[in-house]
Amino acid sequence: MSLPSRAVLARVFPFLAWWPRVNRASLRVDLIAGLIGAAVVLPQGVAFATLAGMPPEYGLYCAMVPTIVAALWGSSWHAVSGPTNAVSLVVFATVSTLAEPGSAHYVHLVLTLSLMSGLIMLTLGILRLGTLVNFISHTVVVGFTAGAGVLIFGAQLRNFFGVDIERSVSFLRTLEAFALQITNVNPYVLLVAMVTLATGILARRYVKQVPYMIAAMLAGSVVAFALNQALGEQLTGIRTLGALPGALPPLSRPDFELNNLRKLLSIAVAVTVLGLTEAVSIGRAIALKTGQRIDGNQEFIGQGLSNIVASFFSGYPATASFNRSGLNYEAGAHTPLAAVFSSLFLIMILVFVAPLMAYLPLASMAAILFLVAWGLIDFASIRTILRASRPETAVLALTFSATLLMELEFAILVGVMLSLLVYLNRTSRPSMRSLVPDPRHETRKMTVLGEGLVECPQLKMLRIEGSIYFGAVNHVDSHFDTLREVSPGQKHLLLMAKSINFVDVAGAELLAHEAGRRRKMGGQLYMYSLRQPVRDMLERGGYVDQIGRANIFGGKSEAIGGVFARLERSICARCNARIFNECAALPPAEK
Repeated sequence: MSLPSRAVLARVFPFLAWWPRVNRASLRVDLIAGLIGAAVVLPQGVAFATLAGMPPEYGLYCAMVPTIVAALWGSSWHAVSGPTNAVSLVVFATVSTLAEPGSAHYVHLVLTLSLMSGLIMLTLGILRLGTLVNFISHTVVVGFTAGAGVLIFGAQLRNFFGVDIERSVSFLRTLEAFALQITNVNPYVLLVAMVTLATGILARRYVKQVPYMIAAMLAGSVVAFALNQALGEQLTGIRTLGALPGALPPLSRPDFELNNLRKLLSIAVAVTVLGLTEAVSIGRAIALKTGQRIDGNQEFIGQGLSNIVASFFSGYPATASFNRSGLNYEAGAHTPLAAVFSSLFLIMILVFVAPLMAYLPLASMAAILFLVAWGLIDFASIRTILRASRPETAVLALTFSATLLMELEFAILVGVMLSLLVYLNRTSRPSMRSLVPDPRHETRKMTVLGEGLVECPQLKMLRIEGSIYFGAVNHVDSHFDTLREVSPGQKHLLLMAKSINFVDVAGAELLAHEAGRRRKMGGQLYMYSLRQPVRDMLERGGYVDQIGRANIFGGKSEAIGGVFARLERSICARCNARIFNECAALPPAEK
């Protein structure tokens, strides 16, 4: 097969690229990692589906066929896709305003949402727009996930404390309703929830061999069963999950009604943004440890196909899971077959475990989701952001607040917009520092003007650190105006351009105008050490000729020598500074 044919085939079937890594040893470790993954996703799938307002079995179905597709068509060798807490919360908070959670109409809408977000992801991947995820900053993700954790706490108060609180997507209304019902807390439900919570905390800390969620579920179920047997379910009020249907996911059909598609469009965009951010972030984080190179576009395609398939196999919006992916790597997984095996093992486990899930109390589910919510709040990153940057702290606080107070499909978009505004504000004010040759260095190294250093009375030397584009033009132009007003004698301006990364048309126009203004003063604008892309842009637009081709130099020595030759000797004759090496050839200054 020719090389082009292989490349096309590998693009359509990306698993062919890592298939040669499969051998007897890798199969053994992948089987073990898959079995561990199946055991972990069993309680998670039920918990996350409950969080999403879906029947609990949909969380398990979401960890079957969609997981296999994401593993085979994704880019990462270790990322494991399926139901996740943040996406589940977004699904509940957004779709519950359109239909009653758990109802047939709600399920159809969520299936449709999965299809729509999958199509958007797939389209972005095919169009090679994988870099878009880079515009979602780490601060936004930290703020959003922390807010999502707090929302999970609020959403599960009714089940944890056994109080009758009306479902509400408003966090503040939920807190208000809970405060009014605080005297009606069910002690039996609270006891089951606290036993589950305590067992989960202790198991996660001290019994790492057993998935803490399974240990917590078992403890809560035993206590609930004992209370119901001793006192009767009528008195305890402890509600259970109920029996799960079969182990294999049934075929499903999304809702293609035009009105519903219109209502779900903004939600699908938010789910896409969040899902792709999680998937690519997880893939890159693990790739740093393995040395693998992640293809963002292929990850978009894998996640897109996974969500499209989920809509037809009784799943709901899925993405890569932080904890299952990390566990998969720690378990020694060698190839994506580990994720495939986890899905197959899950089906086998369900055959035996599904009947027992009927005894799982809702209070235990709430306690497990409390643990999940706590894990979403990245306290270490929050402390770092608070110490490091005020603008980033503002983005963190506003994203967190928007997550709690706004509709979730807009909250993460608000965070993205805030990050972009902070970035634009930062880049719109490039640093500009005055330079002088430092006489303390033999080579007269260019140094930032400071105490004990003297400038040439005819030449201002300036270093611009950043890009000169439409957003920065006013700031740079204002600085140029200040230089001309404060130091009118420095008619010549030399720009050290090595740190200018990019110049657009507006920036090039500014440089050309400044060159004209300098000429009217009797001086010139000079530049040296231009980056090649910047020089190419100035050449294409004809700006090199407007600035003066003879005024653009390759390096520092050439620039200073060229500018020095154009300085007025009458002023040099009165100068005692001897700033440049070339000044040594001048006669002593006149007294």
